[in-house]
Parts: sequence; structure tokens; C-alpha cells
Amino acid sequence: MEAPAIRVLGETRCHLGEGPSYDPATDTAWWVDILEARLFAFSLRDGVTRTHTLPFLASHVAAIDPERQLLAAEDGLYIRSIRDGALSLQCPLEAEEAGTRSNDGRVHPSGALWISTMGRHAEPGRGTIYHVAGTRITRLYGGLTIPNGIAFSPDGATGYFVDTDEGVLRRVALDPATGQPVAEPETHYDHSAGKGGIDGAAVDAEGLIWTARFGAGCLDAYSPEGERVRTVPVPARQPTCPTFAGRALDRLLVTTAYEGMDEAERREDPEHGRTLLIDLGIRGLLEPAFRLAA
Repeated sequence: MEAPAIRVLGETRCHLGEGPSYDPATDTAWWVDILEARLFAFSLRDGVTRTHTLPFLASHVAAIDPERQLLAAEDGLYIRSIRDGALSLQCPLEAEEAGTRSNDGRVHPSGALWISTMGRHAEPGRGTIYHVAGTRITRLYGGLTIPNGIAFSPDGATGYFVDTDEGVLRRVALDPATGQPVAEPETHYDHSAGKGGIDGAAVDAEGLIWTARFGAGCLDAYSPEGERVRTVPVPARQPTCPTFAGRALDRLLVTTAYEGMDEAERREDPEHGRTLLIDLGIRGLLEPAFRLAA
């Protein structure tokens, strides 16, 4: 298979790039650098990246409407005005837990958010995945270390997630109307003995689950049946999370990180921390908007 065209977006490097989303109305991709408390907006139309400083560590960006977006932060979920950056608290999340922060998240087709938390130093067992409908928070899965890979099938009837530390991609049957689990999770793909760790995920229009493999410099695609069907090398060793972008949703925007890399490792990985735009010749899905009311 022919290697895809890969574009490196600007000179910005992310310590821990994460949580990307795409706004087709303005042809803009958004993502964060968790550890440096920065929010980025990249215009696919004019190629300009704008950087916004945040007053907290944020891990995921989701649309609400043309004027507002949702940020998952270290102590809760915030509504952000796109025009002037004004912030208001939607609901607290582990605000009393100084040792944790938000991590991977994705909005279900119902408009509910699945959002995870983890220990600030990836302490074993401190990670949790929550379901948030408006301001109603339901704890789904606990005892995780680095919860990641949250994604949903096109019909909303299946959810996916992984504990990167464990390396087993899970699937679970959902109520498509709410995004709430209706069964126990099952193993979708066991990567526990493989190189690198499964990180963030996005599902394409055919139902393939595209995951970033942190530490292995590649993306993997898994079928709905649980087979790894494609691996695509990327020019950064630590990719973190993909999302579909572009007017036709035909490219994957992938965040990366240089977290944990020493100076020598960074020299050996020239594109460390860069954000990538990859033309894979596939059609993706747009992450739904978060519904403010349950």
C-alpha cells in the first residue's frame, strides 16, 4: 500500500499534545498541550496556528455550538467562548482530587461525553472513565491507570476504550440513545505483548477504529470484528490522539508528545511533539457536539 502524504503543522511542539477536534464551519482544528496548559487552533484554510494560554491543564476539546466549545480540565468541564476565550464551569469532575487530572475523551452520538481521569504521575489504579450527560455524571469504569482510546461505532451502539498500561482494547455494547453501557466490556484486541501502547482513537465511516500507538511511531486500524487491518508509520515516535479533519473529513489530524524523552531521544526523533495531518484516502466521522442539557 502506498505511503500516505503527511504534513507537519508549523513549528509548534507539544509536551503532551492531546484531545483534538475539528470544526467544519470554520475549517479549524483544535487541540491542547496538556502539560503546558495551551490550546491551539489551526486553520486548514490559511495554514495559520493560533495559541491560547489556559488557566488550567486541559485534555480534550469538543464542540458545543458555533460560539462555544467544551474543555475537559483538571478539575471539571468548562464552557469556553470561542470569540473571547471566556470560561465558565459546566460541572466539576474530581475537583477534590488534587492528584488527578482529566485525560482522553470523546462525545457519543447522543451528545453525552465519555471522559477519563488519571493520576498526574500515572499512578496505577487512579484512572476512571465517566459518562457526562449535561451536568449528570455517571462513573463507568475505575481502577485504570492510563484510560485512553475512547471512541464509538458510527451507530453509537458500541463503545471502545483501553487502559494504555494494560494494552487491551475493549469494546462494550451501548444504548445508542444515551451512550450508557448495557453489557460488560469484552476484549476487542489484545496488544499487551506488542510494542508501544494504544493511546487515543477515532472511528471512520466504515467503522474502523484508528488508534495512535504511543512509543511505536504509528497508527493502527482495527476492524469492528477485532482484527488489526492496517498500520501506518508516522514521523514522530509518540503519537497520542487522532481526529478526522478537512471539509471531506478525509484526513487524520494526529497530536504527538515529547513527554518523558531526554535530549538524546529528542534529537533522534526530529518531529517529536509536532502535530501531523495525514491523507489516508479514507472518510471519517465528525465528533458530535456536546449537549449542555441531558
